[in-house]
Amino acid sequence: MTTATAPPPTRKPPSSPAPRPTKVAFGKIDKARGQSIVLFGCGGAGKTTLAAIAPGPVAFFDLDDSLGILSEQLPDDVDIRLVDGISVWQDIRDALHSPGWDGIKSIVIDSATRAEELATAWVLANVPHDQNKRVERIEDYGYGKGYRHVYDTFLTLLGDLDAHIRAGRNVILVAHEATEKHPNPRGEDWLRSEPRLQHTPKNSIRERVRDWCDHLLFVGYDVDVREGKGRGSGTRTLWPTEQPHCMAKSRSLADPIEIIKHDRTLWDLVFATKGDA
Repeated sequence: MTTATAPPPTRKPPSSPAPRPTKVAFGKIDKARGQSIVLFGCGGAGKTTLAAIAPGPVAFFDLDDSLGILSEQLPDDVDIRLVDGISVWQDIRDALHSPGWDGIKSIVIDSATRAEELATAWVLANVPHDQNKRVERIEDYGYGKGYRHVYDTFLTLLGDLDAHIRAGRNVILVAHEATEKHPNPRGEDWLRSEPRLQHTPKNSIRERVRDWCDHLLFVGYDVDVREGKGRGSGTRTLWPTEQPHCMAKSRSLADPIEIIKHDRTLWDLVFATKGDA
């Protein structure tokens, strides 16, 4: 006859000691950080020239090949350092990670629109399709996946630029203009000018860049509309705050600024609290 034995008593594993509360740490506000600025507008509005006369020395990524024509028209005291050897997406990132940035006050990427195109080309060349199909267009990934790949890739550039901002350098992205319908929950939609960057409901580089920057500034020609007809004289205005006709924002500017060739009023206002910046 077999005698049943009681199972051994279950031992509870030793409990881990409760984590000791860590005292909250407070630091100083970093007033030495650089500022992030996005300039956008139509072609010929003066975006590149405005970026070139920012506080220098200015390290310039000339992705749109603009400086060859504009450099002879710039003031003699402009100190531009052309970032050489940039032809593909990885070149931009490698340059931003390289040593040699000491003394640079502003970094200009002209244009962010062209940088996005290079990011798209990098995705097509380096991100495989999940079914090993050949990818020639961003839509070939299917179900919006390609736009997500471009979005994620472009964010790495913003991270690279953040490191320079923390080091005290200003970053200026120049972007071309797109006219988009702006949804209005209180009535009819309307058209407005926005940066020409990827914009899809789930993967909007445009919206991410707007959230990222300190200043999103629209440069446009002045138009006087009378009796349904537009007239202009070639004058230009920079808009630093949201308007029905343009996307914009600023952490410090409130009023429109008249754009006069080679005038540095904008930069004097943006960097008014940064001492000798």
